[in-house]
Amino acid sequence: MEEIISETLHPILELMHFQFSKIDVEDKGENHYRVNIETNEARHLIGAHGNTLFAIQHLLKILLRKKTEQDFNLSLDVDNYRKRQEENVITMAEQKVDEVRKHGKAQKLPPMSSYFRRMVHMHLTQNSFNDIATESEGEGPYRAVIISQASL
Repeated sequence: MEEIISETLHPILELMHFQFSKIDVEDKGENHYRVNIETNEARHLIGAHGNTLFAIQHLLKILLRKKTEQDFNLSLDVDNYRKRQEENVITMAEQKVDEVRKHGKAQKLPPMSSYFRRMVHMHLTQNSFNDIATESEGEGPYRAVIISQASL
């Protein structure tokens, strides 16, 4: 599957006239693949608020599902931009957990995309956070995660 992903992404990037030095495909297990593109044109490939990156990811998923007839998850990244964002969001969520535990008062994260909200929810369902509850609140681009103490 890794080779198919790389072979499908390569011509997309060429058609868009993006220069890149390497495409890394990592099998994360459970039908999830992380693809990182190394390039000197990261700013253009990522786009404003990651919009170009998300659009290419969406196109790549459609082409791969049509080609392989398999269901899978795919995360497209450029020079580990998204990976750094994910790490920052998790760090921020864990800091809010510390505040909840310290003061007993619910904490609200800034509004974020459904991708990052889901990541926070999934991360905070792990065992070391069994005293913590999460829920999403708000509408559209203002939707945010609320972190609170779980009712026992």
